[in-house]
Amino acid sequence: MMKYPIVPLGEVCDFVYGDGLKEADRKGGNVPVYGSNGIVGWHDEAITKGETLIVGRKGSIGEVHLSKNPCWPIDTTYYIEKTKVPCDFTWLYYTLLALDLTRLNKSAAVPGLNRDDAYEQKVPLPPLTEQKRIASLLARADHLRQLRQTARDLGDELLQSVFLEMFGDPLPNPKNWKRIRLENCCDQVVDCMHTTPNWTNSGVLCVRTSNLTNTGGWDWSDTRYVTEEEYKERTVRSEVNVGDIILSREGTVGVVAIVLSGMKICLGQRLVQVSPKRKVMASEFMLWLLLYELSPERIEKVMTGSTSQHLNLADLRKMEIIVPPLSLQAEFAGVVARVESLRGRMGESARQVDGLFESLLAQSFSS
Repeated sequence: MMKYPIVPLGEVCDFVYGDGLKEADRKGGNVPVYGSNGIVGWHDEAITKGETLIVGRKGSIGEVHLSKNPCWPIDTTYYIEKTKVPCDFTWLYYTLLALDLTRLNKSAAVPGLNRDDAYEQKVPLPPLTEQKRIASLLARADHLRQLRQTARDLGDELLQSVFLEMFGDPLPNPKNWKRIRLENCCDQVVDCMHTTPNWTNSGVLCVRTSNLTNTGGWDWSDTRYVTEEEYKERTVRSEVNVGDIILSREGTVGVVAIVLSGMKICLGQRLVQVSPKRKVMASEFMLWLLLYELSPERIEKVMTGSTSQHLNLADLRKMEIIVPPLSLQAEFAGVVARVESLRGRMGESARQVDGLFESLLAQSFSS
């Protein structure tokens, strides 16, 4: 790998303070208004004249965005539209990402980035032609990552579309399916223990609301464990079995996941375990039914005592749900299995692409 001069970021560019623009003063138009977390609105006037880099100053500090067109960065940001040395802006964008300016927060109350701290960060400075080569390579890898995520999102949309096509909207019930109470479709609807688990570094997985998603999958980015003894204590009322559905009843309602083969788990706080009767209800059908009916925009129509922040357990048990023929539910479960199998292969591919991008990023900007 070629070696380039290592210079402080402050010798490459200046961070300029963004300008305040209240939401009420934004007039629409085609000029993007940037906050620290990206585009926050549109206006009919820009304060930059061309390609612009936006860096979060308050709030989402250190987050970096690239606008290819003139824009209006507001006062929670810094922006860069001129450099002190010849720079390709896409290269500079990836340079700032590699620096990870989010780690420079010094404020405990309101996250904030001091630009003097950013200026001290060291970066390699290749010639402009080499910058363009690096930027092109990283942009292609980044685009591939985004395509993978788009494909996963389309998978979620596909399953909801198939669900609605096969069963209709469960609320108006245009196909006139039989309706019965949720509790009558289940062997049990069980609340979790109302005590905080005693966490350990290893042991049995204890799931929390943060492990559930609004697309029916699991998120294991933050896992917690309990001892075997605590696992037994937390499953005295009911062991969690394959095909059971776990949902959140407080905080973030509408996040749901299904227990898969090989999973040994117990429940943390604010969760509910729903065990469908296998002769009445396919778990995959109930999962997508609950994802649809417990979504923030519909939950209050379904259960008057519940909101997007709180699910009333008594109302959940009494909630009337559609019960299509089990054969049709099984057909939908087959569609879910095929999509999940495809997403599993895509997930492995996505991890490889992410690893490639991170490796390229590190190699391109290592000193």
